[in-house]
Amino acid sequence: MIAGDEDPNCEVRTRQLRILEAMLFASSEPLSAADLADAVGQGAALPRLLEELQRQYASRGVNLVRRGDRWAFRTADDLAFILRREESESRPLSRAALETLSIIAYHQPATRAEIEDVRGVATGKGTLDILMEAGWIRMRGRRRSPGRPVTYGTTDAFLDHFGLENLADLPGLEDLKGSGLLSSNIPASLQIPLPLTAVQQREEDPLDPDDDGQDKE
Repeated sequence: MIAGDEDPNCEVRTRQLRILEAMLFASSEPLSAADLADAVGQGAALPRLLEELQRQYASRGVNLVRRGDRWAFRTADDLAFILRREESESRPLSRAALETLSIIAYHQPATRAEIEDVRGVATGKGTLDILMEAGWIRMRGRRRSPGRPVTYGTTDAFLDHFGLENLADLPGLEDLKGSGLLSSNIPASLQIPLPLTAVQQREEDPLDPDDDGQDKE
């Protein structure tokens, strides 16, 4: 290359990185790969660009992190205590809500009846409503079983709030028992979730657009 010339590929890559950086900084919510790809162009090597940007910010005060299938800038773990804000919640989560959230996270897709089997007590619809209002769980579909009960699962907002890249990063069940979030009477069938298997897909149908989510049991 002649001195003074600039590599056009390098210029394009630098511009793409700056676009990603600007979008991620400006967004209050994690962005999907599809959102980012539209901005930098469909022909861009998005995974490699994100990895490069992640490396650039690895030692800075903010890090680029993955939350499910989305990306966001978040305060570096070792500095989080400095910027942690005291938040007052008008409706703090009850023990029932924390237990329900933990069970859904580890046993999804889970129906209300399955949640009650694990907890050993009835789970009111209000508890599920609180978790959905927080954006941490969602109605996934309907179980292919008598009564067609609604199934529940966690959201990307749940991963983001608790600083998890994916469900495999959830703490062990013993940690949850030790923190008091789960009873010690946990059935052996309760396991850390794995990617959806073919069997699970056959057992669950997606919700119809006009489904009100009411259990038919």
